[in-house]
Amino acid sequence: MSDPESPPGQGFALPSVRRVSLARPRNWLKSGWHDMRSNPVTSLSYGLLFGIAGAVVLIFSWSKPYLFTAAVSGFILIAPLLAGGLYEISRRQAEGQPATLLESLDGWRRNGQSMAMFGLLLALVALVWERTSAVIFALLVPGMAPDLSSFIFDVLLNPEFAGITLAWFMVGTCLAILVFAVSAVSIPMLIDRDVDFVTAMITSLRATVLNPDVMFLWAVLVVTLTLAGFATLLLGLVLTMPLLGHASWHAYQDLVEK
Repeated sequence: MSDPESPPGQGFALPSVRRVSLARPRNWLKSGWHDMRSNPVTSLSYGLLFGIAGAVVLIFSWSKPYLFTAAVSGFILIAPLLAGGLYEISRRQAEGQPATLLESLDGWRRNGQSMAMFGLLLALVALVWERTSAVIFALLVPGMAPDLSSFIFDVLLNPEFAGITLAWFMVGTCLAILVFAVSAVSIPMLIDRDVDFVTAMITSLRATVLNPDVMFLWAVLVVTLTLAGFATLLLGLVLTMPLLGHASWHAYQDLVEK
C-alpha cells in the first residue's frame, strides 16, 4: 500500500512521493513488457538504437581497455536520457493515443530546455568519470594491458593492483549511486510535467531516500539487465533496454503523486 509523503514547509512545493512495497519493481517490469508488446515496432526500434550505442561503447573501449568499465557505466548513466522516446510511448499508451516513432519524439520536445540541461549534467558526470578512470590507471598502473582480456586478467584480477582496483570501484559505485538517486524518475517527470530539472532531481532523490530497499532492488535489476545485454553480444540490449525504459515510466508513475 502506497504512503504519500510531502515535504513540510511553505512556499515552493515539491511533488509528493510515495512509499511502495518491495514487490513493485516486478510490477514495473510487467507493465513495461505490456507496453513493449503493445508497441513492438517502435519499442524495438529504440532497442536497436541502444544496441548501436552499445557497439560504439565496445569499439571505443576495446582499444582503451582500462576505460571499458567507465564506458559501460557511462552508457548506463546516459541511458535514462536516451530512453525519452520510450517514456513518451508509455505515456501515450496509458492515454490511449497512438505512439509511432515520429510521435514518440515529442518526449524530448515537450520540456526541451530542462531535458537539455539534465542531459548536459549527465554527460558532464560521465566525462568526469571517464577522465578520472583514465588518469588513475595511467598514473598508477605501469605497462597498460594491450586489450580488454589482458586488462581484466593482468590488472583487475591481479592481487598486485587490488588496492587501486578496490578504490576505483568504490569511487565509481558512490558516483553511480548518486546519479541513480537523482535520475531514477527525473526524465519521465520532465516529460510528464512542466517542471525544471532541479525539481525533477530533488523529487527523484526524495523518492529514492523514501524507498531505499525498493530502489536498491530496482538499481540491481537495471544494471543486471543492461550487463546481460552487453554479454549477449549486444543483441540483448535490443530487448532489455526498451523493457527497462517502459518499466521506468511505470516506476515514476508509482513513486510520484500526480
